[in-house]
Amino acid sequence: MSTLIERHIVSLLAEKDDKAISLLYENYGDTLFGVAFKVLKDEELAQDVLQESFIKIWKKADTYDASKAKLFTWLFRITRNTAIDKLRSINNKADKEVQMEVSNVYKIGVDSIKPEHLDIQENLDKIDPKYRIVLEALFFEGMTQQEASEELDIPLGTIKSRLKIGLRELGKIYGTALALLLIILISS
Repeated sequence: MSTLIERHIVSLLAEKDDKAISLLYENYGDTLFGVAFKVLKDEELAQDVLQESFIKIWKKADTYDASKAKLFTWLFRITRNTAIDKLRSINNKADKEVQMEVSNVYKIGVDSIKPEHLDIQENLDKIDPKYRIVLEALFFEGMTQQEASEELDIPLGTIKSRLKIGLRELGKIYGTALALLLIILISS
């Protein structure tokens, strides 16, 4: 790929011109699909990752810095990281499904405890809003940490930290054991 075409694509991206996506797909689509496929070993998932990657590229176009990396390197990293996140998500879901099927843990009394009787919302309101927003996104809206990061426009590491601190704050209100029970109740 010529440097001239690359510069043209970068300028179109910076201007949020729709032509940039067409040119990116035309010039890099097959290669980026190959990157996703190599990680996932599944054509359908690789297509999904390619689409997610192009959305991320479009949204984060203003973060591209030509002095730090070539355009292809930047595109490669976004696609590869998206594919790795997808693979981890699939593996985590598979692990949870297997654990649920082979679990020999008895559910004693969980059905008789109703979240509305524990004043969850009232006690969530006592927590700093930055932690409450993360807890609500993850537990009440059912988002993954990655989805919450993208939706709330908060870095993934910050999401994880705020989740940990928010759970700790709930633990202070309810006690550790009851806080864990709450998490199970509100996430199911």
